[in-house]
Amino acid sequence: MEPEPLYNLLQVPGRVDPPAGETLSQGEKKKFLPPTSRKDPKFEELQKVLMEWINAELLPEHIVVRSLEEDIFDGLILHHLFQKLTGVKLDVEEIALTAASQRRKLAVVLEAAGQSLQVEEPQAKWSVESIFNKDLLATLHLLVALAKRFQPELSLPTNVKVEVIIMESTKSGLKSEMSVEQLTECGTDKDQPSKDVFDELFKLAPEKVNAVKEAIVNFVNQKLDRLGLSVQNVDTQFADGVILLLLIGQLEGFFLHLKEFYLTPKSPAEMLHNVTLALELLKDEGLLNHPVSPEDIVNKDAKSTLRVLYGLFRKHKLKESADGVPLEPPN
Repeated sequence: MEPEPLYNLLQVPGRVDPPAGETLSQGEKKKFLPPTSRKDPKFEELQKVLMEWINAELLPEHIVVRSLEEDIFDGLILHHLFQKLTGVKLDVEEIALTAASQRRKLAVVLEAAGQSLQVEEPQAKWSVESIFNKDLLATLHLLVALAKRFQPELSLPTNVKVEVIIMESTKSGLKSEMSVEQLTECGTDKDQPSKDVFDELFKLAPEKVNAVKEAIVNFVNQKLDRLGLSVQNVDTQFADGVILLLLIGQLEGFFLHLKEFYLTPKSPAEMLHNVTLALELLKDEGLLNHPVSPEDIVNKDAKSTLRVLYGLFRKHKLKESADGVPLEPPN
C-alpha cells in the first residue's frame, strides 16, 4: 500500500457521514472542515484579521461583520467592500430580499471582482454557488485575494493551511479522503514589513522609550497650545483619534468639518472611525512609512501610537531633537 492512501486510511474512519443538514447527490464531491481544523489558531487568526479589515473599510457605512461564514454569502457585504476598494459602482439592487435576487447580486459582484483580480471562474477557488452556500474556505480564498490585491500592506498570517475532508457520493456509497487546503502563502522576509526605528528602539533600547515620549509630547503640546489642548499621556490620549485629527489639521493645514469625525466619540466604533480617518490623511501626505493598524491605536498600543506621531514630528520639528531621540534607524 502506498504511503498517501495509508495516511488517508489512518486519518479518516471507514465511514464518514456528511455534517448534519448536508446531502450529496450522485457523483457530487464536496469539501468539509472538521472541527479540529476550525479550531486551528492560525485559521482563527486569519478570519479575525480579515474581519477587522472589512469592518475598518466599511465603518463609515456603519456595516459590521461578525462572522465571515454567515455574513458574506448574500452579496451585500461584498458589494459594499468591492465598491469601497475599487470606486466602481455596480448596477445591482442595494437590498436583495429573496434568495434568487441575492444570488443574482452575488453573481454580478463576483464577476466584477474576478475582472479586477484577473481571475476567471474556472481558475478561481470560489464560485457563486460556494459563496452563496456559506462555504467558509471559498469565502476566505476570495477575501485573501481581495486583500492581497487592494490592501497589500495588510499583515495576513502566513502559511495558513487546514486539513479538509473531501467527500464524494459514488455508486458504492460515500468515499472520503483527507486533503490540505493552503489559504495563505509561506512567509518570507520579503513579505514581512521591514523593521523601523521603533521596532529597534523597543527591542534594543527600551530605556530610551520614555525620552522619546517626552520629546514627542513636548512637540505635540507646542502645536496644540493655540487650541487650548495639552497631552500628558501619549499612550492613551490618542486612542479616540480626536487629538490626533486636530494635530494633523494644525500641522498640515487641514480643515476638518465636524461632520467628518466624532468630536466626542462614545463607542469603540466611533473611535475607530476617527483613527482610520487620521491614518488615511497621514498616508495621503506620505507621512505613514510603516503599516499601522487603526485598531492598535484604539487599543492604546504605545509603539503604534509613537510610530504615527513620529512621522509628524520628523516633518515639522525644525530644531534638532533632544539627546537620545533617534532620527534614523540604527545602521
